Amino acid sequence: MAIGSTGGNAQSWSSGFTFVLAAVGAAVGLGNIWKFPYVVGVSGGGAFIIVYLLCVAFVAIPILIGELLIGRRGNHSPPIAMGDVAEGSGLSRNWSIVGWMGLIVGYFIATYYSVIAGWTLAYIFKALAGFGGAAPLEVASQFDTLLPDPLKMTLWHTVFIVIALFIVARGLEGGIEKAVKFLMPALFVMLLIMIGYAMVEGNPQAAITFLFSTDFSKITPNVVLTAVGQAFFSIGVAMGLMMVYGAYVPKSVSLTKSAIIIASADTLVALLAGLMIFPLVFSNGLDPAEGPGLIFRTLPTAFAGMQGGAIFGALFFLLLAFAAITSIIAIIEPIIAYAEDKWEMPRRNACIIFGSLAWLIGLATVFSFNAWADVEPLAFISLLDGKTMFELIDYFTANLLMPLG
Repeated sequence: MAIGSTGGNAQSWSSGFTFVLAAVGAAVGLGNIWKFPYVVGVSGGGAFIIVYLLCVAFVAIPILIGELLIGRRGNHSPPIAMGDVAEGSGLSRNWSIVGWMGLIVGYFIATYYSVIAGWTLAYIFKALAGFGGAAPLEVASQFDTLLPDPLKMTLWHTVFIVIALFIVARGLEGGIEKAVKFLMPALFVMLLIMIGYAMVEGNPQAAITFLFSTDFSKITPNVVLTAVGQAFFSIGVAMGLMMVYGAYVPKSVSLTKSAIIIASADTLVALLAGLMIFPLVFSNGLDPAEGPGLIFRTLPTAFAGMQGGAIFGALFFLLLAFAAITSIIAIIEPIIAYAEDKWEMPRRNACIIFGSLAWLIGLATVFSFNAWADVEPLAFISLLDGKTMFELIDYFTANLLMPLG
C-alpha cells in the first residue's frame, strides 16, 4: 500500500509550490537562525559564503535530488522505498537500512528538538511580559532559572509536541499543507518586519561588516569541512523527511528545479536571519555568539533595553516557534508514514503511540538540564565521558547515524 493511503487514494501535494513551501519549512529550523549567521561571521564572511554556496551546489543539492527521487519512485516510507528502489535497480533490499537510519535519526532528533523548541514558546510570553521588568543585564539570567525547573521544561515540551502531533495527525492535506501554507508566509513576513526593526533600532553597518566582509585568509581546511557539514545538514537530508516528502510529489513536478529552490531559500533565510539578529547584538555592545546562548541570553538582553522590545521580542520568538514547528512536523512524518505503510495503522493512532513515546524519551533531555544533570550513563567510555543523556542522544544522531545515513 502506498504511504498515506486513505480510502484507496494515495495522498500527494496539491501543487509543486506547496511541496516547495513545505520542504523549505522542513529545512529552515533553529540552526539557520542561531548557528549559520555566526559561523559565516567568524569564518571569513563573504569568503565563507562563496565556499558554502559551492558546497550546496555540488554536495547538498545532488543529495537532496537523490532523496526526493527515491521517495517519489518508491512511493513508500523511507525503509520500504529504499528497499524497493534498490531491488528495482538489481541491488539488495538490504539498502533499506539506509532508510531505517534516516527514520531513526529523525525520530530521536524530534525527542529533544521539541524540548528546545518549547523554550521559544516560553519566551514569547516572557517577552510580552517585558521579561518581568528585569534590567537588561539581569534578563540573561532568566534562562538559567528555566533550565533547572523540570515542571516548566516538561510543560513547554508537552505543549510543543502536542501542537506538532495535532498537525501531523490531520494528514497531508488537512494538516501539513494547511500548516505550512499559513506558517511559512507568516514566517517570511515576520522575518522582514524584524529585519526592518533591526535596521532602524540596531547597528546594521556593524552587522553587514561582520557577515559579508570577505576574508579568504580564514578559509582553512577545517572551515571548508564546516561549510560542507553545514550544507549537508542544513537542508534536512539523511533524516528521511525529504524522502517521505518526495513520495508525495506529483510526477509533473521537476525535482531538480525544486531542490535548487529549496536549497536557495534555506540559504537566503539563514543570511537574512543574520541581518535580523546581529544589528541588535552590536547596537547593545553585546558579543556575537551562536546556539541557545545567542537566542535565550544575548537577544533577550538586547530586547529588554530597546524601544518596543517587548512586542518585537515576542514577534522574534514567535518566528522561531514557527520555524521549529515546520521542521518538527517534517521530522515526525517519516515514522508516522511507516506505521501507515507497513502496519496499515490509522494515522491518529500512530501519532498517539509514537508521539507519546517521543514525549517520554524527550523527558531524558528535560532532566539532563536539572535532575539528571550529573548523570553520565556511558562515562566508562572515554569518548563519551562527561556526556548527559541529552548530549548522548545528540552525539549518536548527529555524529554517527546521520553521516552513515
